Amino acid sequence: MNRQPRVLPALLARARLILAAIALAVCAGLVWVDGPESAVAASPPTVPGTSCPSFLSDTVWNTPVSGLPVSPQSGQWLASSGAAGGRLLHPDFGSGYGLPFNVVHSNHATTNFKFDYAGESDPPGAGNPKGPYPYGPDLKVEGGSDAHLLTVDQDTCRLYEVYATNGSGLGTAGSGAIYDLRSHALRPDGWTSADAAGLPILPGLVRLDEVQAGAIRHAIRFTVARTSRSHIWPARHDTGSSDSSLPPMGARFRLKSSFNVSLYGSATRVVLTAMQTYGVILADNGSNWFFQGTDDPGWAAPQYDAMISQLKQIPASAFEAVDESSLMINPNSDQARQAPGTANPGPTQAPTHSTQTPVATAMPRGQTPTPTSPPPASAVPAVSGPTAGGQAARQPGKGAGCTPLWAPRT
Repeated sequence: MNRQPRVLPALLARARLILAAIALAVCAGLVWVDGPESAVAASPPTVPGTSCPSFLSDTVWNTPVSGLPVSPQSGQWLASSGAAGGRLLHPDFGSGYGLPFNVVHSNHATTNFKFDYAGESDPPGAGNPKGPYPYGPDLKVEGGSDAHLLTVDQDTCRLYEVYATNGSGLGTAGSGAIYDLRSHALRPDGWTSADAAGLPILPGLVRLDEVQAGAIRHAIRFTVARTSRSHIWPARHDTGSSDSSLPPMGARFRLKSSFNVSLYGSATRVVLTAMQTYGVILADNGSNWFFQGTDDPGWAAPQYDAMISQLKQIPASAFEAVDESSLMINPNSDQARQAPGTANPGPTQAPTHSTQTPVATAMPRGQTPTPTSPPPASAVPAVSGPTAGGQAARQPGKGAGCTPLWAPRT
């Protein structure tokens, strides 16, 4: 008997099974459709060392902006930030510099900070000093004047961010913000945070585990030197000049789709693809076109040192500002409008960090630690200057870069 005619139906049946499996995986959040054409928010990874989401699955952070219209102010904003003058991107992170964060349990020692901007610091309505915030000598604090202290309580999924930690003495700070990582709520309009834009810092950082996994599925925070005295959603606060040609806090930019990312190494392509798909969000004043990531010893590996070097070759003129106002559902929420007919996948566990990082030691809440200053410079590896591999020391200046992001595992 000739069995050949049965081959095609069998192949078609297998194809249908494969397609069904892929569709199920997409719906379950196990895989994503990445790239500039994506129209639905990507499932956020969890904060390393926790089961907490970095943000909810339909926030403005992880909603693609590749299909949004170009902002009418794009040319002005680019010119004011040096893009027309040959300014290049600067990845302000690496092995020994970047932004640190800590992961603790709810019974970790705490303190109430005396804030300079108490009226815009959490908890609302409380007197000064305010708190409690996780605190102690085991927690990593950003070096320099910004001295950000970022901490995630893995039991409550609350993010605590402090600016200018111990700036005027032990237990003092510039401002503080507390976020529920399982909520869409933004800060009260007009309130600062640990950032000038009133946004959380942690969700917008480039992390090593994301690059290793092959995809960054969220917008990245960045700085420019001069901003207008205005802010646009999702930002809540502003600082700067009355010059309307300057970008406002919260402005969103994306790498143009015409920029050929295939010319770069695989790790570099991960970052550039995120910039094309999700863009970058203006979050603070600092050096023009500095974007932030974690301080992680893993960045010293040759492939990531090469990535950092390549990212420094990307011209800011390859970006364009976009109008994301159509994504806003509620001005007091970071929830973003999604493309019709699409479902948002749920949070998915981030890949295990491949490098060993310090573990934040939990202390009983009833035990009050002796307040200490931030860890000495030796606790956070210092970079003395540019190296042949491309990692340069952080340039000084407010907001020019963020602290090393450490995610201690327990």
